[in-house]
Amino acid sequence: MLGLLINDKEKMELEYLLKREMDEILSAFQDKRIDHIIKRAMNEKFNILFSLLKRVSTEEDCLVYMRVKSKLSKRNQLG
Repeated sequence: MLGLLINDKEKMELEYLLKREMDEILSAFQDKRIDHIIKRAMNEKFNILFSLLKRVSTEEDCLVYMRVKSKLSKRNQLG
């Protein structure tokens, strides 16, 4: 386990950077030209960024970035 000591200004900057990167990933998910293998890697990156965001942001801010399960996972649960 690692610790990180940051002040409020640095926390706000970190939160901003995480949100900006997550917004870019979410917009890229809508692009049909991107291969599903690339989207899977993007999803892994998004999950890592989201776990970091949960550590520095409020619950309300995190709710904006919570994703619902995809159609594929719903199909796997049914069948």
